[in-house]
Amino acid sequence: MSDDEREEKELDLSSPEVVTKYKSAAEIINKALQLVVSECKPKAKIVDICERGDSYIREQTGSMYKNVKKKIERGVAFPTCISVNNTVSHFSPLASDETLLEEGDVLKIDMGCHIDGFIAVVAHTHVLQEGPVTGRAADVIAAANTAAEVALRLVRPGRNNKDVTDAIQKVATAFDCKIVEGVLSHQMKQFVIDGNKVVLSVSGPETRVDDVEFEENEVYAVDIVTSSGEGKPKLLDEKQTTIYKRAVDRNYHLKMKASRFIFSEISQKFPIMPFTARALEEKRARLGLVECVNHDLLQPYPVLHEKPDDFVAHIKFTVLLMPNGSDRITSHPLQELQPTKTIDDPEIKAWLALGTKTKKKGGGKKKKGKKGDKTEESTEAEPMDSTTNGAASQE
Repeated sequence: MSDDEREEKELDLSSPEVVTKYKSAAEIINKALQLVVSECKPKAKIVDICERGDSYIREQTGSMYKNVKKKIERGVAFPTCISVNNTVSHFSPLASDETLLEEGDVLKIDMGCHIDGFIAVVAHTHVLQEGPVTGRAADVIAAANTAAEVALRLVRPGRNNKDVTDAIQKVATAFDCKIVEGVLSHQMKQFVIDGNKVVLSVSGPETRVDDVEFEENEVYAVDIVTSSGEGKPKLLDEKQTTIYKRAVDRNYHLKMKASRFIFSEISQKFPIMPFTARALEEKRARLGLVECVNHDLLQPYPVLHEKPDDFVAHIKFTVLLMPNGSDRITSHPLQELQPTKTIDDPEIKAWLALGTKTKKKGGGKKKKGKKGDKTEESTEAEPMDSTTNGAASQE
């Protein structure tokens, strides 16, 4: 076996060290999300909260693995985004942006963290109000949450990606909502946030992906966006796009000096993970990024919108497909929801009744954990009670 093959073999969930790094990244991102939610108040400036989220991730990851011989990369894996109301995703404005939060806003918070390239991502929907969320806003959040709970139970070894696509579609329909087109759930690997194995949110003639089966020791970012509208978001203003990722397989000799300067900075600071243009010098970045995107050196994450009165909800979580079952490592409790729809479909109820852990056969003795080890059982997801109509909190 070559060194490369040995390296490849060691870097999945069969290595306890890899599992630890995923769970450490998840612990940081869950706390970062908690911090961001607590900072979301009426009249708060969105850019300030996004910066606070990213700073927290940098601080927390920076204090880990400081005294190791080999330098370990760590930090933000996806910049903090706060997309409001009918904005679907990826809103992480520049420092000069003055957009404020308002009472009653429906916020989609999206962020990611990595340690040594092992990535934990999370997205959560929060309504800026006291008391329970009601009406169509509650429907759209309950649809996303229930679809996420169903996906958690179907993204497991031996199951197929198409089954998940069909199931989340069915859940959205039960709440009279749509799954938003163009959102993909990706397998993740070390330093790879968008692996080749994907789950489509909506299948159609224009969007086809290979049929794949989930396998043990894989990691997935399950990404679900629901809308009370058509679920066909539009790009309204390219200038709102601020998040990009270096396309590592592309090369081009840039003509403009500003472009070369910016691209050099990106290659040094953000060679692999998505980043925000806020981290670059703003005036020069505006000029340079355009040429980089035009020649496919950067992959943009566009800010898309549904129609003005539509409600949009977003829930994303990281799941480890461990030998003893699926382990959801990122989440945040939801507010109390009072949706207008109830789940009556027996198939959806049957999915929600599934557990997420694999019961081991035989009654062999349990190995004693080392002192300080956390037991796996603490993360076990109980069958979800379908009578809560998707209002169960993500614990």
